[in-house]
Amino acid sequence: MKKISLLFILFIGLMNAQKLTPSEISIINLGDKNSALPIYQTTDENQHKTLLRLSAEIDPLDKNTAVLVSRMKESLLSTDGGVGIAAPQVGINRKVIWVQRFDKKGEPLEYFVNPVIVWRSELQNLGPEGDLSIPDFRDQFYRSKVIQLEYVDLKGQKYSEIVEGFTAVIFQHEIDHLFGILISDKKEKEKNDSYQKVDAFKKSDSGMR
Repeated sequence: MKKISLLFILFIGLMNAQKLTPSEISIINLGDKNSALPIYQTTDENQHKTLLRLSAEIDPLDKNTAVLVSRMKESLLSTDGGVGIAAPQVGINRKVIWVQRFDKKGEPLEYFVNPVIVWRSELQNLGPEGDLSIPDFRDQFYRSKVIQLEYVDLKGQKYSEIVEGFTAVIFQHEIDHLFGILISDKKEKEKNDSYQKVDAFKKSDSGMR
């Protein structure tokens, strides 16, 4: 009986942790709910602080989550060549991302709720990256060539898949955002690291994320 009670308490605690705050709900529903949300910039001190915070999981079944997902897509589509976006980039420190799937026919945009990279290859790509939230910044970065990803959709259905190449790079970039990691800071931290270089980027590698 004690075990059941403990599990119930943990479950309730998890659900409460996923609940959106009144402030988050206000941002998500600000203005026309069918329009793009503004993309946060590092040049603004308060927005920069949001971009550096850790993101929490989100309840995929919450109606506000669906609104956030939809508006994030509009934000990404409003950019000039963006190939990915994370919720912190629209002011919400929650685990939601959009990624352009260059590894699929038609290169569709797809959303991912509570994404987690559960495995990364030791083999690394070296290639250029920019960021929608960091004006006029581009550099070369190392990323794992292959990753294994787990996530859920807006119905709470769980998925797991293997992703490689340039699309894997986008996933790693966006999931870094969920941990408050910006490429402008990442460059300094990896100065002394060494990797095996593999050119797995394609013509679309100029995209901003």
